[in-house]
Formats: sequence, C-alpha cells, structure tokens
Amino acid sequence: MVDRARLFHVKHVIALDVGGTGMKAALIGADTTLLHEARRPTERERGPEAVVDAILDFAAELREIGERRFGGPPVAAGVGVPGVLDEDRGVAVFAANLGWSDVPLRALLTERLGGIPVALGHDVRMGGLAEGRIGAGEGARRFLFVSVGTGIAGAIGIDGRIDPGAHGSSGEIGHIVVRPGGPACGCGQSGCLEALASAAAVGRAWAGASGDPAADAADCAKAVRSGDPRAVAVWGEMVSALADGLVTGLTLLDPGVLIVGGGLAEAGETLFAPLRTAVEERLTFQQLPRIVPAALGDTAGCLGAGLLAWDRLSTEVTA
Repeated sequence: MVDRARLFHVKHVIALDVGGTGMKAALIGADTTLLHEARRPTERERGPEAVVDAILDFAAELREIGERRFGGPPVAAGVGVPGVLDEDRGVAVFAANLGWSDVPLRALLTERLGGIPVALGHDVRMGGLAEGRIGAGEGARRFLFVSVGTGIAGAIGIDGRIDPGAHGSSGEIGHIVVRPGGPACGCGQSGCLEALASAAAVGRAWAGASGDPAADAADCAKAVRSGDPRAVAVWGEMVSALADGLVTGLTLLDPGVLIVGGGLAEAGETLFAPLRTAVEERLTFQQLPRIVPAALGDTAGCLGAGLLAWDRLSTEVTA
C-alpha cells in the first residue's frame, strides 16, 4: 500500500511519449523514480486535431493526478513525439503517421498546464537520452543509440545530452544508403538502411521467403534459431546491411558505446552475436565500441521525456 505521508509534496514532472497509435506517460521524480504510469490511445483515426486534443487532455489528467497524490502540480513537462520537430520553437512540424503539420505543441501544453516549462523532443532521441544517461550507456561520454523497429533512427549522445543537429534532424541513420539502387525507401531514396534492415523490412523479406504473408521479423528470428536455411539467409542479409550502416555511423561519430534498441533487438543474441562479428570485420582504423542492447525497454521514451523536463527546468532556473 502506498504511504501517502511519504509521497506528499514530492517534486515531479510530467513525461509523455507519443507514438503512432498510443501514448505512454509517467510522473517522474527528481531521482528518475517512476511515481505513476499510464497509457492512452492517440485516437489518430479521428484525425490530427483529435490527436492534439488527446495529448492535451492526457497531460491535464496527469497534472490533476500529481496534485492529488503528491501535494502539488508538476514543475515541468517533457514530451517526445515522432516526425520532424523544431525544438527551439516547440513546434511539431510534420508527422506522417499522426497526420499533423506545424502544431505549436509546446505553447498549447504550456497553456493547458498552467504555464509550467515544457520541453519538446523527438521520440527516438528521448529514448536515446534515457539509455545514454541512466540505461545501457550510463557513464559513457559519447554514445550512439540506434532504434531498429518498424523504421530505423538514432540519437547522438555527447556528455549526457542528445545533439539534435543544426536543423533538428540528427541521427537519421536509417536513411544512409547502404545498397545503391536497392529497394525504394519512403524517404525517396533507394537502398536505405531502413529499407533493408528494419523489422518491417525483415518481416517483408521473411514473408516472401517463407510463403506466409502474415510472417514478421520475430517469426524470422525464431526460424533462424531453429536452423531454417531460408531464415538464416534473410537474417544474414539484414545483419550485413545493418553492420554497413552502423560502421558508417561509427566512423563519423567515434562513440564509446553503441546501444541498439527497438523491436529487432528483442531477438537478443540471435541479433547481437552476428552483428558484433560483422561490425568488427568491417573495421580498419576505427576503434570498436561496446555494442550493447538497450536496457530500459518501452519505458525509455518516458524516462527520456522526464529527463528532458528536468533539464528544461534547470535551464529556466539558471537563465
């Protein structure tokens, strides 16, 4: 049973991780303790305005829970969203899977939450922030976080912070061309890493090789473990492409730790054993970083949004 006397007057922030179909949220203490967790659908089937309303309503609900349970309102909020962002202005510029464009999300949330500081960040970069600071990369001065899921994206960590890039689009490692003239990618190029090594790409390849249109990447990994030569071939192509993309990233960034997360990383050593070998075989002068699985699971996005909120609050206080 919760000791309400101990929880009363707990300083906390709101953390929201907005995905394509669902939202994960938390109230997070200054020591990154998850004080409260909740989930809601984005309601994207009702259109982009409904998604924005759902985010604002969810945030307001979290504020009320914090006031009731912890003796006061949250001191800040952090929100991770997909797509293209202008983090300086706090604007969600575009997200194909949510259907919105040029949404002044920070201003809307600040107003709805009573004027508290609000930080807006990219969802993958938020996951990378948490993994690099308190997860698999804790203690590393420089790290590269790569999420290999339906798509592939990354986050560049330096001294415990994520570098968003000059235009807010750093870390798009999924759109490095690793097979010129290869499969078409949604970005308009051909042969991108995402088109060859994402979980979606593996699922498509294995569905074709196995003759099962419902097969996905997890099914392919299972078949690899059972020794199916068709699956081994599909998996091998993925590992080869992924290693080529990662080596490009390592060559440019020289991280001390490479953290791999996302749905494909759930295959464990079925992925990591051949991937470590393939990366090492491709290196010449580069230093091999530690290649490790993400440690925080699906809480990483929320934890990263919470860390971003605490960082924003610290900036406001010292400004």
